Amino acid sequence: MSDLYAEALETFRELLDQAKASNDPEPTAMTVATVGNSGRPSARTVLLKGFDQRGFVFYTNFESRKGRQLAINPQAALLFHWKMLRDGVQVKIEGTVEPVSAAEADAYFASRPRDSQIGAWASKQSQTLDARETLETRIAEYEQKFAGGEVPRPPHWSGFRVVPELIEFWYGARFRLHERQRYERVDGVWHRRMLFP
Repeated sequence: MSDLYAEALETFRELLDQAKASNDPEPTAMTVATVGNSGRPSARTVLLKGFDQRGFVFYTNFESRKGRQLAINPQAALLFHWKMLRDGVQVKIEGTVEPVSAAEADAYFASRPRDSQIGAWASKQSQTLDARETLETRIAEYEQKFAGGEVPRPPHWSGFRVVPELIEFWYGARFRLHERQRYERVDGVWHRRMLFP
């Protein structure tokens, strides 16, 4: 692993630890931006469930809008915004996207609360819902189906790993004179540079 890439990951780890200690209610919350066939960007907030030298992981229904967009165009941008750190800290990550292994997805799914596991089966994520009662009926059906046993991971539910090509740290400062440090992989080699605010 490149020394600069290792430095960027360690900086991220330190900031995430600080965010967790800052009373931020959702320190792992991140915006995920994707693009489908239309070329129009789409963004939503999800939770980071793990990261290491391989990349940054989140889980979702692969039949959701983001799942379908990532199947078409496996590129994504992530954005963390920790308002309670210093004068505000943002971390932007851009890269290619790949599915996590079945073993990783199984292990994470098994760690979820049972109600969340049932919800993964019951929810047709991003599809039109005619009435809340329809969802509640589906929840009841899957609760009955899996009563008395473990809830297996649905075949359409798994994780994505964003493999970074760019990691940028943005540190807020007075008079909008922010500090920006960008790490970027170009032709397989990591570089670091500062950017004007």
